[in-house]
Amino acid sequence: MSDAPGWLVVVDLQHVFGDPDSPWTAPRFEEVRPRVRELVTAFGERVVFTRFVAPAEPAGAWVDYYAQYPFALQPPDAPLYRLVEDPGGARVLDAPTFGKWGPELAGVVGGGPLTVAGVATDCCVVSTVLPAADAGVPVRVVTDACAGSSDDEHRRALHLMGLYAPLVELTTTAEVLAG
Repeated sequence: MSDAPGWLVVVDLQHVFGDPDSPWTAPRFEEVRPRVRELVTAFGERVVFTRFVAPAEPAGAWVDYYAQYPFALQPPDAPLYRLVEDPGGARVLDAPTFGKWGPELAGVVGGGPLTVAGVATDCCVVSTVLPAADAGVPVRVVTDACAGSSDDEHRRALHLMGLYAPLVELTTTAEVLAG
């Protein structure tokens, strides 16, 4: 068991966001991976990985979304949706939504607290963090273990999440590892 408090949620560290040829690439993806690995080690058994996957049949606004990104309409076991890190014994939760906070993740992590890392800061990370905080779960976002769709979007998303203090705390890998 880890000495780190609560749970680490690694959001969508998948090939589709790390591949430089993907329309969804997060340019600093490879830079954050070593910090994510450090956090995973520190949290031990209290780690959950999430994966964004396409729905079998898009509905509602997702129909237009996938009309814009038809390459993504692939089954959950497609190479683009694979995690770039071996989750080991960690739980892996799939969702066809940007935000991963919901009954399944809440059932694993309970009342937290949560430490969140992953991609993209300005999409799936913020969409996971804010509903968790709104549900009353304390959330730390590890700013240097997240990557956005661009540096500017990363900074904007961090600024937005920072407005939710004290429900959301912005921190760094070094601060988390120092306890």
